[in-house]
Amino acid sequence: MEVSGNASTSKPTSKTYWKGKAKASEDFNDLNPTITYRHLLSSNLGPRDPLRVIALCDSDAFYAACEQVRLGIDPSLPLVVQQWDSLIAVNYPARKYGISRMDKIRDAKRRCPNLVVVHVATYKEGEAEPGYWENPDTLTHKVSLDHYRRESMKVIQMFKEGLPSGEVEKASIDEAFIDFSRPVREELLRRFPYLATVPPDAPNGVDSPLPPPPPISWEGKGTVVPINPPKDSPHEQDPSTDGARAETTDAREESSSTSEEDGEGVNEDDDSTTWHDVALSIAAELMLRIREDIRDKLGYTTSAGLARNKFLAKEFILMHSADQQLTASYKKPMNQTILRNAAIPNYLRPMPFQKIRFLGGKLGKALAEEYDVSTVGDLLYVLYPLMQRKFGEESIWVYEILRGIDRSEVKEKPAGTKSMLASKNLPQPITKATQGYHWIRVLAAELALRLNEAREGNTALWPKTIVLHIRQGYETFRSKQTAFPFTRNVTVDVIASFGDKLWKELVGTSGSTPFKITNVQLSFSGIGTMEAGQRTIEGFLTSKPSSEAQPDVGTASKPPSTLKRKRSSSLRPSELEGNDQPTAKSSDDTKIERDERFSFVCDKCGKRIWLRPGSADGARDANASTVAVADGGQELSAALDDAIREDALAALRLEHADFHYAEELAAAVDESIPKRIIRPMNGVASSARKKKRKAADEGIAKFFSKR
Repeated sequence: MEVSGNASTSKPTSKTYWKGKAKASEDFNDLNPTITYRHLLSSNLGPRDPLRVIALCDSDAFYAACEQVRLGIDPSLPLVVQQWDSLIAVNYPARKYGISRMDKIRDAKRRCPNLVVVHVATYKEGEAEPGYWENPDTLTHKVSLDHYRRESMKVIQMFKEGLPSGEVEKASIDEAFIDFSRPVREELLRRFPYLATVPPDAPNGVDSPLPPPPPISWEGKGTVVPINPPKDSPHEQDPSTDGARAETTDAREESSSTSEEDGEGVNEDDDSTTWHDVALSIAAELMLRIREDIRDKLGYTTSAGLARNKFLAKEFILMHSADQQLTASYKKPMNQTILRNAAIPNYLRPMPFQKIRFLGGKLGKALAEEYDVSTVGDLLYVLYPLMQRKFGEESIWVYEILRGIDRSEVKEKPAGTKSMLASKNLPQPITKATQGYHWIRVLAAELALRLNEAREGNTALWPKTIVLHIRQGYETFRSKQTAFPFTRNVTVDVIASFGDKLWKELVGTSGSTPFKITNVQLSFSGIGTMEAGQRTIEGFLTSKPSSEAQPDVGTASKPPSTLKRKRSSSLRPSELEGNDQPTAKSSDDTKIERDERFSFVCDKCGKRIWLRPGSADGARDANASTVAVADGGQELSAALDDAIREDALAALRLEHADFHYAEELAAAVDESIPKRIIRPMNGVASSARKKKRKAADEGIAKFFSKR
């Protein structure tokens, strides 16, 4: 194994070794960059910003906390959330009894006889919403996490409200990344207004370094990772873990009596303080305030890690918050940990690198075998050219992550979703076609609930397609899909009817299936905001180009006679122009009541402009600025929601304003200006003109020309 003399010289020896967007960094050479006025005053904040601060906030034992709040249970009581025979959440009082998520329910009850057990909500056939049933059966029920998802959205919303100028990225149902860079920048300039102006005697102008930072008091802001940690590295021992994240045990709780006070990790003089430390301290204050609001308003406790990037905030703060040996006050719940740049080297070096996410599998094993190493410190000695030669260009990510460098951004995910999926792994395979309809209805109930919830915030949200997937064992999914037309009321029956149809096409209608189905999924795809012209009965904004009105997808079940209108039954534009009465005549002289909400009064012409029933050929009267709507009278008015109506009126107002503008332009034309004559540029055009002139000499034109 080729190594350099020490960690500080472990770097690429030539720029040619890395030809990507960035050259691999030296060992921890970017921990204390020179921060200038340009950095502070810049509006472009990115991953390379030296004042960047990222936090990961994690809800403590979230599922258990949700049930504790829902039931109004004393937080000091031990509580677990059960899913079938296993535990999916254990609150901190229950962990004092040695209960973990890996335990079976009978073992947990044996350790703690007064344990509160709550089974997760489940869907069952015949119910539109999930419920907390007594003794739910996996053979007939399906797990629901809807309650936890709703509560998670409440927490995320509080992050956004508490930090309007920050960036929030939901990492999981109980975790969120927060970029404090911009809020911290704003607070820095508010607290230290002298930094907003470059001094006239600054040697390099805006590129001059900032003056020395003030001293920092870390008291009450969280646990600060010490620059020189204890000699007995916690990374050499496996912490007690529970599931995906390290969970505390009884020993960790006992250690709190001897824990360090907040800020004890800062043992150095004030001259070790940097402006990034100031930024971290401000972010810690903001984070603490938001977390306290969440606890007071929602009842959930949270823990947070703050560092210079996402990688350090997540992997080395929360993942190892259970390691009381590192610093005894790394504990949950309701705690936050701060990792200063100066503490990064000694914190990372003893870390087993295979505990890093994406380095615990084949890649981590290959690195360990190739270089005979086990810790981050060992790999720091490996020159980048060697790593690149063996593992390719992508090894730049490994090389930098070992040095605490992560350039990934915190990006808020779109509020909407492109798909929704309800899935069930079947404990007993389906062998008969009739057995599938039960699960279709169960899955349809979940999709109906989720789609209706999503449409509460956006009524124009709608999926294009509904898809049924089935699978046998671990084989590839088979699927069928069909268009999902708009309907005003999304119910279990509506979705199940489409699911049943797809099931018949995919599996059949009678007898045994040719295979044993072990997984059934029902999903929506292509979810998006519908354009006005796509809203079936609300598809009234665009005129239809054909001579006959196209049948609406939402009315496919109606008789053919109701899908078309004869030309004679169309309203003539003259009947509606300037009509101030909310009625209109139909072909049979029957008056149809009209809702004035579907009209507006023009400020210029004083006319009331209506959204009217359109003619079959889609013609529109420009003078009246009317737009075709579907048939239905009062039925249509009842079916259109406020958002769709406002969209229609906005388009109608715009069209009517264009009409007036065109009139004004026409009136402003000077008739005395001679018309431009565009002369032909070639003989072909000239010949065409002669033929046209010859044709003009015939007929009535010939009579006038002789006079």
